[in-house]
Amino acid sequence: MIQPVPMSPDDLDEVIRIEHQVYSHPWTLGNFRDALAAGYSAWVLRQQGELLAYCLVMEVPDELHILNLSVAAAHQGKGLARELLRHLDDDAQRRRCGSLLLEVRVSNTRARALYENAGFRTIGLRRGYYPAVRGREDAIVMRKPVPPGQQVPA
Repeated sequence: MIQPVPMSPDDLDEVIRIEHQVYSHPWTLGNFRDALAAGYSAWVLRQQGELLAYCLVMEVPDELHILNLSVAAAHQGKGLARELLRHLDDDAQRRRCGSLLLEVRVSNTRARALYENAGFRTIGLRRGYYPAVRGREDAIVMRKPVPPGQQVPA
């Protein structure tokens, strides 16, 4: 198991390379810099120095909103996204957030299956949320309840 570590500005060149590998409309370097500067939580998974995956979340009242969760194309299907989701579950418990929330493209059936298997359920639809090759694409909104964490005795 690879442990997530906090994303730093030094990771961003590699993050951007992965963004361009896996998305038709990737986030920009400025998007990531702004998110880190705003204090959003972000983690990376590395193995032998290679950046394999990353995620970025924003805490809103009682909820962690997953803004970006990506795995390098060569490392997809190896459980790295599930590892990041487990980390986010633990983080949400530590923060006492009651749920995780995300949007996913309607066309991204592989990611939707991953999220459903991880306990996310569809709660809505955002019409025209994502840019697409031809116009805009809808997003499915998914939420996963996070049970309260175990209290550690003082």
